[in-house]
Amino acid sequence: MSQHEVTLLLGSNLGNPEHNIGVALLRIEEEIGEVLRKSEVLITDPVEFVSNNIFCNIALVIKTQFSPIKLLNYVKLIERQMGRCDDTLISGEYQDRVIDIDVVFFGNLNFCCKELKIPHHKHLYQREFSRKLLGELSKH
Repeated sequence: MSQHEVTLLLGSNLGNPEHNIGVALLRIEEEIGEVLRKSEVLITDPVEFVSNNIFCNIALVIKTQFSPIKLLNYVKLIERQMGRCDDTLISGEYQDRVIDIDVVFFGNLNFCCKELKIPHHKHLYQREFSRKLLGELSKH
């Protein structure tokens, strides 16, 4: 099977966010693929919604054999199993979350369906913290 390099962004602002990121990283390595590179953890204020809970964010590059949709299904499963109840695509609004895992790049693929758009334009063009984390990955 072919291997794909995929860039993910993870964020958490409920419970112990740094611990949640660590658990998600372990689950990704166990269930999805090897982590090739990761950024430092970045602490940020919530974006596009109001909350008193600060976010921990990290970007990583993994190698996986999964297709974009299969990858998305695994990512959503990890989110649900870690306690994320609401999906922004369904609810239509941003909320505090135990874990959020977004697919930013999938190799050089451009992909678009109802559930997934690659590359992830908000992280590339609208969110400063995302650009900072992604820029850090490109230095490795």
